Amino acid sequence: MKQLLFILLAVFSVSCASVRFTGTPLNTATATAKKAPLTDVQKKQWAHLDLLRDSIPGMSIQRAYDELIKGRKGDTVIVAVIDSGIDIEHPALASVIWTNEKEVPNNGIDDDNNGYVDDIHGWNFLGNTERENLEYIRLLRKETPGSERYKEFQEKSQSSLENSKNQLGMISYLLDALPKSKDTIAAALGTTNFSLKEAKDFSPKSMAYMQALSIYELSVQRNISVPLLKKAKKQEESSLAAHHNIDFFGRTSVGDNPDDWNDWPYGDGNVIGPKKSGAEHGTHVAGIIAARAGNGHQGIARQVKIMVLRAVPDGDEYDKDIARAIRYAVDHGAKVINASFGKPYSPHANWVDDALRYAAKKDVLFISGSGNDGKNIDASKNPSYPKDHYQNKEFVSNVISVGATNASYNSSQIAPFSNYGKENVDLFAPGHAIWSTIPDGDYFFFDGTSMAAPAVTGVAAVLRSFYPKYSAEKIKSLLMSSGVPLFDKLTHDNTTATPKAFSKTGKLINLYNALLAASKK
Repeated sequence: MKQLLFILLAVFSVSCASVRFTGTPLNTATATAKKAPLTDVQKKQWAHLDLLRDSIPGMSIQRAYDELIKGRKGDTVIVAVIDSGIDIEHPALASVIWTNEKEVPNNGIDDDNNGYVDDIHGWNFLGNTERENLEYIRLLRKETPGSERYKEFQEKSQSSLENSKNQLGMISYLLDALPKSKDTIAAALGTTNFSLKEAKDFSPKSMAYMQALSIYELSVQRNISVPLLKKAKKQEESSLAAHHNIDFFGRTSVGDNPDDWNDWPYGDGNVIGPKKSGAEHGTHVAGIIAARAGNGHQGIARQVKIMVLRAVPDGDEYDKDIARAIRYAVDHGAKVINASFGKPYSPHANWVDDALRYAAKKDVLFISGSGNDGKNIDASKNPSYPKDHYQNKEFVSNVISVGATNASYNSSQIAPFSNYGKENVDLFAPGHAIWSTIPDGDYFFFDGTSMAAPAVTGVAAVLRSFYPKYSAEKIKSLLMSSGVPLFDKLTHDNTTATPKAFSKTGKLINLYNALLAASKK
């Protein structure tokens, strides 16, 4: 009897008590950056590497698994990804997709009486819609011609259209010039296999060679490739056709009134969306969080199920969809929500704010990207929604706003596109040239705070897995306090300052330190 009691107590202790990790927190005060270019393997894995062990300013993911976790498993955590949809058939993701066990697949019945029919892996709030206007175009459509707001939005529309046209022209030029520049250099060197150093060392250089070298050097420094340029071209063409086009109506096929909260139900259970290609962004985000190992990549969290909530089109999301997606995630057991989206206008911000309060009340962590405009979002002229501040005060304690870094450990560590703010951005995470899953079993490099947010989500999920009793607020506090400082002097948006000028903590998230900090608590 005593032996049985001991076994039961031991099982209870393992399942309910927090795991203790032992080690020395990383101190980067004497760290030096890797001087040699990253290898192809390191380019795919840099966000998981360690500044001290690898001389690369990642999040110490691999070090944490090698030295601390060592094969131990925590509880399974449900992570909701509110995004463009996810290719749930991707080989690296299929086994980590959440399933609503209370729903019978494809029977056309709302078996669990939650208001959603056949919501097997989540919900698609967009129906067959893929492209959308930006929010300011939707607001322009509602304004009285000649009003101040009408003039503001109209000027913005004209400026944005002109910018998109210029960007499209530059991208088209590079798409033509980059292959030709490589051909010119290859012909001069007598080989197609050359490095940037070899190309720069070649002499004598003709005018044509110098022009080719400048384009090639730009492509290497900024990680520009023909596939990346093709994607960028597609994005700019979409901007011209839909984002900034007042004559384009993307919501028609959904069938609801997005300005009426009570106009429900709408959408369907197809969480991939009408085309797999449209789920590219969400698939990449999900892979950062939880993909199984493959093609040089593995997700951060190993004990995770991904709940798919398709609510972010190619264009700006609707507040109604986001608020309903948050509530769905909370009601169906998600402990972390990833929000890799954002916009400067939010006509129904109160719906989203109420959903964030609901998530906070139910102990759900909400992690969002800070945005990709390279601006200070503390400034009133640069708002970024969703946000956890109202009238300069934080109204919920469960939201983490994330900026993006690159693989450089120097004054340029903050990615040039990343928004920042010592009040409205909490910390930073890798977000430049991130390798992860995309539809049809493929992988690709993406940039954005959209990639930085799921990096934090993955780390948060690991902590919630090993420390299930810790509140969302406590997890947030641990993640912020345990990060490693960014480079001591940073230059970003024409400002040179210490790291704390760019976020509340001035830190980069770090799984190794976070696990040790959680153990001490």
